[in-house]
Amino acid sequence: MQAVVGQEAPFDHGRQQMKLLADLEVTTKAVERTAEVIGDNIAAREQAEIQRAVQLNLPIIVGEPIPILYVQMDGTGIPVVKKETVGRQGKREGQPSHTREVKLGCVFTQTAWDKEGYPIRDPDSTTYTGAIETAEEFGKRIYLEAWNRGWNRASKKVVMGDGAEWIWNLAEPYFPGAIQIVDLFHARQHLWELARRLYPNDEVNQKAWIKVHQRRLLDKGKIEKLVGALRAIHTTNTEVAEKIRTEADYFERNEERMRYPKFRRLHLFVGSGVIEAGCKTVIGSRLKQSGMFWTVRGANAIIALRCCHLNGRFEDYWEARRAA
Repeated sequence: MQAVVGQEAPFDHGRQQMKLLADLEVTTKAVERTAEVIGDNIAAREQAEIQRAVQLNLPIIVGEPIPILYVQMDGTGIPVVKKETVGRQGKREGQPSHTREVKLGCVFTQTAWDKEGYPIRDPDSTTYTGAIETAEEFGKRIYLEAWNRGWNRASKKVVMGDGAEWIWNLAEPYFPGAIQIVDLFHARQHLWELARRLYPNDEVNQKAWIKVHQRRLLDKGKIEKLVGALRAIHTTNTEVAEKIRTEADYFERNEERMRYPKFRRLHLFVGSGVIEAGCKTVIGSRLKQSGMFWTVRGANAIIALRCCHLNGRFEDYWEARRAA
């Protein structure tokens, strides 16, 4: 009970819930310690399973074929105590970091689309996994989650994310052959940022520029023409010129992941809204509340516990503990 309330809300709120719902007197510290101990144990079991995956010692998950299976990945920062950021550069040059990045992944399935051809996510099919860890460690984690969800049985396999380089560095080794899609709305955001640099405080010209470069090029998957148009822009402002080069490189690097008309014809999602919502509901709503500062160990314990509970595996965890 303390684990359930501890993963759901701040530990003192959990203490109050224990009193209200079960008339049990526990301390805030007891809720914290119990939730983190159980979360640590769940995380340790996950690591043991990840090691079996690394050694290719995983059972084949049998079941019905899956029409389309998605893997989405993203990162979000959480506030941590000072000792966890020693030597880490903050967002502003010369300023220390105050956060650590949680890498979060989700897996879900799709079997249908609506009459207009837009994809429909299967109800209650989304599961999550995440931690504060390196990209390489996270790659093994998200691979295991996809495998457990039937990756080998999926007819179409899709990996989605924003343009973050670490995501695509994981896609090929862990999910070879999968369709890779950059979130359309992140790609649009890149163009809007450039439009604001080119035409500061000029919304009319910003919208006119976007109409050509987004609606006629990006949205229609004409990425080579978009890159050429960006590289043809001339400016004497060195900062704007550098921004243009950066964005042109971004689109060129991801051109095959931005064939949006092709993906739509296949009735696939082109937005990574599921994982973005997950960053808010799984991580943000619990670990980013006012006044919270975490150790890496404590945060990872609560993340493991929270994912286990949200994935509907909490009772399975207790059954496994009783059988051990």
